[in-house]
Amino acid sequence: MNTTVATKILRLLTTSCKSQSHLHQILAQLLLHNLRRDTTIADHFITACHSLDLLTSAAFPLYINNHTTPHTFVCNKLLKAFSQSSTPQKSPLIYSHMHKNAVPVNNYTFPFVLKALAGLNMIKEGISVHSQIVKFGYVDDVYVGNSLLNLYAATGNMYLCVKVFDELPLRDVVSWTTVIKGFNESGSFDDSLIAFERMRTEGVMPNRVTAVNALNACAGLGALDMGIWIHNYAKTNGWDLDVKLGTALIDMYGKCGRIEDGLQMFDEMPDKNVYTWNAIIKGLALSKSGKKAVNYFLEMENKGIQPDEVTLIAVLSACVHSGFVHMGRRIFSSLVDGKYGIAPSVKHYSCMVDLLVRCKCLDDALGVIKEMPFEPSVSIWGALLGGCRMNGDYEMGEMAAWKLVELEPGNSGYYVMLSNLYAEKERWDDVEKVRRLMKDRGMKKDMGSSSVELGNSELIA
Repeated sequence: MNTTVATKILRLLTTSCKSQSHLHQILAQLLLHNLRRDTTIADHFITACHSLDLLTSAAFPLYINNHTTPHTFVCNKLLKAFSQSSTPQKSPLIYSHMHKNAVPVNNYTFPFVLKALAGLNMIKEGISVHSQIVKFGYVDDVYVGNSLLNLYAATGNMYLCVKVFDELPLRDVVSWTTVIKGFNESGSFDDSLIAFERMRTEGVMPNRVTAVNALNACAGLGALDMGIWIHNYAKTNGWDLDVKLGTALIDMYGKCGRIEDGLQMFDEMPDKNVYTWNAIIKGLALSKSGKKAVNYFLEMENKGIQPDEVTLIAVLSACVHSGFVHMGRRIFSSLVDGKYGIAPSVKHYSCMVDLLVRCKCLDDALGVIKEMPFEPSVSIWGALLGGCRMNGDYEMGEMAAWKLVELEPGNSGYYVMLSNLYAEKERWDDVEKVRRLMKDRGMKKDMGSSSVELGNSELIA
């Protein structure tokens, strides 16, 4: 090996490699002097490629090819870089190359490849890697084990996640946090809090990430007492009210009906992001404090914080619950006109239709529906039908009911609503027409029932 050339290349990589053209010149020198096997150069070269977004075009073909068998360190470095890049799909190819060329693996190899597979939702490949982890004897390594937990949790396989968790000989706070987060993301908030309680019972204390995930579960379940315990734990341990923790507390207090505590958290936070503003606006909307919610939205705008899709759904919902039709119109018009740089979704249109229906502006609501750039959903036609029945607009209600039948022809409830609509106007021929249609489609009206508890038994009649 030419030591002088290698030293020169290392110096260039560490001090002055700041452009694609410069890196390609270094690549040419690496090939010319056959320096691909130098692990120190590889370390700095891959780092430079990562910073210049040249991993795929420069680093990958240099080391993962049919002419070289790279060192384990180099493969691990590539796996780590790609798992943190915009092209993680290269990670499985690197691991496959290692396997085919008998490149030894170690406990650093698996966390990187599992992270990439989790992000790519490649569960079958992940299970295959899991079997190799068992084969090579790394299943007891806590970092490898935590990466397996993350793979299964991130891909929604909580059964396998819990199975791996229960078999781990050593579980640290990361292990518990991964399981708690996984349950949250699968909507199993009760299982999430059960895991959190079990973690405390086993003497593992939560960190900030654990606390945020447990607070999310508290918000989902309305578990105020547990949320207060976590808040007190954070204060006892002197944790700063950073953006993630503060936002989680605001969200928890808002969803548990303690919006005043949420407002206090909001005022105490030194830094806030769009998610923080979303949490306080949603909390105020839930507490029927529509005026405050709108005021916070306007303050957010004045501070130059760009609202996202969730912000606009939250403030429009606040307008719905408080009947602020003029403000709702203004915000929705700004959204449609592109002021916020967001394409309005079906949820935004649904909020606007709901607002107009509640304010008895049925013609305007129908106009919004007709202007939608996509097919109206069942919830939108359902909101219009409900408004029509409340306000006695049977003609528009009939149209909305037929739209519901068209969208979900297998739902007997819509036929019943349509039949009832005709019955209220004594249009018996149309009632019979709907009943025949139900019969022709093999549907029956659901029988009404009531229930009463007697002792430990429930009687249904």
